[in-house]
Amino acid sequence: MVNLLRRHPVAIGLVVLLLVTAIHPLPPLVDAVTGSAPGDADLERPVLYVLFAPLSDTLDALTFFSMSRAVWTLVVWTLVLAAFGAVRASSDSLSARRVIATALLGPLGVVLLGVAALVMPRPVPRLVSDGPGTVLDYHAHTRASHDGRPGWTLADLADWHERQGFEAAYVTDHNVVYDGSLPAPPGRSISLLPGVEWSLYRQHVVAIGPIEPLSRDSFGGSTLRMVRVFNAIERQGALSIASLPEYWRNHQEELSAFVLAGVDGFEIVNCAPKALAFPSDLRRQVIALAGRHDLMVVGASDNHGWGQVTCVWNVSQPGSQGFHTNRVFARPLALVQGDWQPWTAPATQPWFMLRSLSWSERVSWLTWVVVILLYRALPRREGQSAGLGILARSLWGGRRRRQSAPHQTPT
Repeated sequence: MVNLLRRHPVAIGLVVLLLVTAIHPLPPLVDAVTGSAPGDADLERPVLYVLFAPLSDTLDALTFFSMSRAVWTLVVWTLVLAAFGAVRASSDSLSARRVIATALLGPLGVVLLGVAALVMPRPVPRLVSDGPGTVLDYHAHTRASHDGRPGWTLADLADWHERQGFEAAYVTDHNVVYDGSLPAPPGRSISLLPGVEWSLYRQHVVAIGPIEPLSRDSFGGSTLRMVRVFNAIERQGALSIASLPEYWRNHQEELSAFVLAGVDGFEIVNCAPKALAFPSDLRRQVIALAGRHDLMVVGASDNHGWGQVTCVWNVSQPGSQGFHTNRVFARPLALVQGDWQPWTAPATQPWFMLRSLSWSERVSWLTWVVVILLYRALPRREGQSAGLGILARSLWGGRRRRQSAPHQTPT
């Protein structure tokens, strides 16, 4: 055992972590308002998602990085993996060129995983809810937004939402009104609802419902002029929602002005990297403010075509308003990081990921670790590569030898 630990410390350490994090796991979903696990909603994971859980969960964890935590993780893990590769290559007496090439393998793997998290098609969890209401996304983009993924069409947006259990989504491109005249393409059951995201003075405002174009110049220059947009949206018969992270970054002390001006709600979860660092204490303050004034609180994927998974779903009555008309279900992995310093991300993000595993995912992880450990640890003859074939040949050969051994009568 000591020799196994010395030769394969990463695998043994991972097994220990998988067992330790199972002692106090995170629930797959939490109600972002109450902080408790919902009793009438859960995540349904496809078979392939669970079968390849180490890859699936890693890509999810990379998708749910706040911007600052992603930078810290990239820098630290690049340096650590490069140093590990260089030391290992040097101990094998390789040439300087081989040492450099080996040192670059780890950082290259980190970059490739990041790219895969953004663009690689893969199975993803979907929300299954037994409660009343529609599974809804209040904030999503197509290529019509200046920062939307090129070629990201309404059909792509509809497919992205359907895979994850959404039944409807508001299309809220930056300063481009979607009036609903172009419904979801044929073959999709999801409803695409009218909306827009107005970029105003230090604030983005999502407007949903029967919206019309506005002159944004009328709401620029100051916070007092900007908040007048809420009344203008109300006159159109639409609803206005203050978006993250702008009201947190720029107007944290002025939210009462939003309320007095007629805002209809606040985002309390937003899956964009710039918004995932939203701290839980401020989230609670916004929830309390909304509760006192009977305002909506919503979650937003803020999908721009990058990444395959969402961190939040809403179960709500489309077009309704008020504090109790919408429930926000979020993945804890996306919520907990807001209370941790960015420099802790290289260690805490893997820890949160392992704590959030379901039992089926945890078993998949353990199985893959054992398989790879066997592949690496089985003894082999000189010149023979490692592999499970060695195990099969050894077991089969031992069985044949036992069968062919002469029978001896005990004396």
